[in-house]
Amino acid sequence: MNPSLPPRDLATINLFKRRTVLIWMILALSMIGLIVRLVFLQVVTSSDLLEKARRQQMFTLRPFIPRRTITDRKGAVLALDRPVYTLFAHPHLYKEKPEAIAEKLAPILRRPADKLLSILNRDTTSTQVEYWLSEENADRIFNLRLDGLDLVQQRHRLYPQQDLAAELLGYVNVDHRGQAGIELSQEKLLERTDQAPAVTQDGSGKLIPNRIPAGMLQTDRTSLQMTIDSRIQRTARQILKQQMVKFGAKRGSVIVMDARDGGLLTLVTEPTYDPNRYYESDVKLFKNWAVSDLYEPGSTFKPLNVAIALEAGAIQPDTVFNDEGALTIGGWPVANFDYEQVGAVGSLSISQILERSSNVGMVHIVQRMKPSVYYGWLERIGLGDISGIDLPSETPSTLKPQEQFLEYVIEPATASFGQGFSLTPIQMAQLHGILASGGKLLTPHVVKGLINEEGEEYYQPKLATPRQVISPATAQRVVEMMTNVVEKGTGLPARIPGYRIAGKTGTAQKASTTGGGYANAKITSFVGIFPAKEPRYVVLAVIDEPVGDDAFGSTVAAPIVKTVIEDIIVSEGIPPSHPEEVISKIPILAEPTVSPSPSPQDPKPSPSASPSNSPSAEPTPSRDRP
Repeated sequence: MNPSLPPRDLATINLFKRRTVLIWMILALSMIGLIVRLVFLQVVTSSDLLEKARRQQMFTLRPFIPRRTITDRKGAVLALDRPVYTLFAHPHLYKEKPEAIAEKLAPILRRPADKLLSILNRDTTSTQVEYWLSEENADRIFNLRLDGLDLVQQRHRLYPQQDLAAELLGYVNVDHRGQAGIELSQEKLLERTDQAPAVTQDGSGKLIPNRIPAGMLQTDRTSLQMTIDSRIQRTARQILKQQMVKFGAKRGSVIVMDARDGGLLTLVTEPTYDPNRYYESDVKLFKNWAVSDLYEPGSTFKPLNVAIALEAGAIQPDTVFNDEGALTIGGWPVANFDYEQVGAVGSLSISQILERSSNVGMVHIVQRMKPSVYYGWLERIGLGDISGIDLPSETPSTLKPQEQFLEYVIEPATASFGQGFSLTPIQMAQLHGILASGGKLLTPHVVKGLINEEGEEYYQPKLATPRQVISPATAQRVVEMMTNVVEKGTGLPARIPGYRIAGKTGTAQKASTTGGGYANAKITSFVGIFPAKEPRYVVLAVIDEPVGDDAFGSTVAAPIVKTVIEDIIVSEGIPPSHPEEVISKIPILAEPTVSPSPSPQDPKPSPSASPSNSPSAEPTPSRDRP
């Protein structure tokens, strides 16, 4: 310090030095703070900041991802998803008067402007104006550029064929979840695997082209294909409705199964519902009764009993029995349906027992087997089990306990003509599939698999391996006997000139819902195997509680099966196996100048085959169930 300077100047210099040091200290501390902060940001919290930046720059596209389309075996669409929109209004955001908005919306929504105005003027922050708007109408509303309106995209399941296959398809609820049919049982197959892609955007929200992930535009375009044939399904439903109206029936079902693999070409139940408007239908209709409800099959089970007896070695194809017309088994009366008119029938071959649908003859056949052996065969063919169909809520068939079956002689007797046990229509079709497939127990199914846009198979569900339960020779012999049922027995109404159909009628008393016997009602059925030589299809019709003295399997159900088979013949282009019968039906022109004579009618059953006094009327046991 210079001593010559005045004290005031020395104080000023010292103050300046202190300020300078203080400034440098502040600057140094600031630099140190900045360095610490940079280290903290770049090292300690860098991962968190990077994640925040990515969240700001990236967003997830949520495109419309539809549920898989469902088609029939020929590609006809049965169910598909389509985008729909719900229109919401937010009154506090209006920039135009509600009256003006209502006037602009009215022609698009096709609703009166005054009705829309009452909605738009509601004292609320948000109100729903319209739902299930099509894309076209949603675009028209969007182009109006009206503040205060909001369009929310949703998925809507559409069933373009309406009630054609409702019992198979089911429906989806408001949450787009399956509630019945394959919409429920095949939920995993119907939900697509598309994932919402993440994309990068710049500061203004625009997509950065080179940051769009590869394969973003590649989506799952597969659809679920069913084994169902829409044409045959429609024919079956139409003829089923006609017969139900004609005979005042409670309900009915028609099933067509492919005897090669168990695929169902048709499964119809009536009454049914429109899955597009499921909320207007009785909830009882959502249950597919052909899969979930049990019934006693009656005489349609007789061919299976014949097959069991042949396979067990209890009878031979040429075995003859004496049909007394009526028997007493364990104190219970069993009689043929026509016993009061015909009395004792006399000697009958196995084929004639089926032709006449003789209860007494069937009892004699089953009595050739030990009850334990017979019971074992019933279990072997699947009674007491389920068919394994890929539809929800299947009910297993019922068979009485073995102890009861062996103790009471009436049990095997009643089982011989299809009563005393219960099964579902789908299992009845499966059991006749044993005869049609050469002795194999097939798994009925309606799902063929997933196919891509080119129609190529993408995925196929794995089915249980068919189990051989009877020999092909036995199956063929029984089918030949069933052919005689249609050619000259109770199944004559199902006969088609030029073709051979194996079949069996059935008319059974319905078990009482309160137990202890049978109700004053019946269930009629007919099962057909077509063609009789090298079978391809099993066709079953079951009609519940038809009304009338002429309501039998031959009069109610057989015409349904005949109509369905005729449609299969046309649809598949199946040529006649006996063309001479078809030619004989063609009218002959005598001379060119003479008007052609009318074509002769199909031969009618002889009086001995009429419902009132012959085998065309199906048997019911003349007893109460024990």
